[in-house]
Amino acid sequence: MTDATHEQQHGHPLHRWLPTWWLRRHGHAPPTGDTGARETEGQPGPADETSPVTASGTLWRMRTTVKDEPGSLAALCTALAEHRVDILNLQAHPLAEGTVDEFLLRAPGAATGEEITQAVTLAGGAHTWIERADAHDLVDAPTRILGLAARTALDPAELPLALRQLLGRCTIRSLPVPPTGEVVPVEGVFKDTVLRLRAAEGGVITVERPYLPFTPTEFARARALVEMDSRLGPRIPRSRDVLTLPEGNAITVRRADASDLEAARAMHARCSPHTLGLRYHGPARDADRYLKHLLGPRFGRTLAVQTASGRIVGLGHLLWDGDESEVALLVEDAWQQRGIGRELLARLVTMAVEAGCESVYAVTRAANTGMVATMRGLGVPLDYQIEEGTLVVTARLDATPVNSLMPYDSRQGELGGATLGR
Repeated sequence: MTDATHEQQHGHPLHRWLPTWWLRRHGHAPPTGDTGARETEGQPGPADETSPVTASGTLWRMRTTVKDEPGSLAALCTALAEHRVDILNLQAHPLAEGTVDEFLLRAPGAATGEEITQAVTLAGGAHTWIERADAHDLVDAPTRILGLAARTALDPAELPLALRQLLGRCTIRSLPVPPTGEVVPVEGVFKDTVLRLRAAEGGVITVERPYLPFTPTEFARARALVEMDSRLGPRIPRSRDVLTLPEGNAITVRRADASDLEAARAMHARCSPHTLGLRYHGPARDADRYLKHLLGPRFGRTLAVQTASGRIVGLGHLLWDGDESEVALLVEDAWQQRGIGRELLARLVTMAVEAGCESVYAVTRAANTGMVATMRGLGVPLDYQIEEGTLVVTARLDATPVNSLMPYDSRQGELGGATLGR
């Protein structure tokens, strides 16, 4: 596979430097707090054994297909009632033949997913899929969808996250227009487990969800969310924090986007080949070609550190990658060893926690002791993997809460008074 082909398929040019085993493991998609499960015929998907069991029972999400005829749903409800399973919420997804019913259930603590699935199958349900749920699933669908739309309206980087939380466990890729010139219709297309939607930039957003076909209702919801994002156009949250370095200089930490491309390239020009090599895991001359991708809102979020004169001296990236997220830092040589990297990482990890990520990882050279020390400063459990001189450090965010300033909330303007330590 050529580098260009890999970038089109995975949307992440930095992966060209990673070992083969890492490429096989990671596709590029935004995270979610949802735990996925396979669709099976009469068998439940793998349940999340860490899901809480409340005093009144265990929460489950279940989908099953029933015939579109009177009494079909009643038979399911009766079967569930016989097993003391309470239906908390129900959504119907009409199909050409039959109806997909999506349930939020509360079952006795001793009930297993397999037992519930068997009862539903005997009552006429087919293609049943089940997984553990949590308290977030108690929010009704219209309220949840409105919340996702509001977040996307404020920040285009929220679109992949919103799609993932709207559709469950899936892989989302933003792709350029195919070389063949194939154009996705404005209204989008979907077939079985794949959605293809027209992106605002003229490319294609592809959503894949193995084992669980999309319904027309889900396709319509996803299409409406993407259309809203396209109509709103480029935008970025303008909140910013003003921090004081140990020597007294003030810096600003803010969100960055494609409008910062030239300033970021100028920072690259001031960085040494050694610093660029540690960051991009390859020849320094290739560093600039990654910036347009990294500053795009479809692949994650970027923070910039800016001096009082307006010069960018640091960049931090949080890149969506399946159930995990990648963090990457670059601080200009003259501004290193001042706590900037530690501040950027803490804020990126806070963003990952807010997005429901269970872990974040950093890829660097094994000799980059500075990045390792910065990751250790998070105070969370770390896993290390090394191959061919490439080190992957993974921080498990579900084990220990990260104490950090929530940098971007509903407040506007500048926040002052914070001082960075050495």
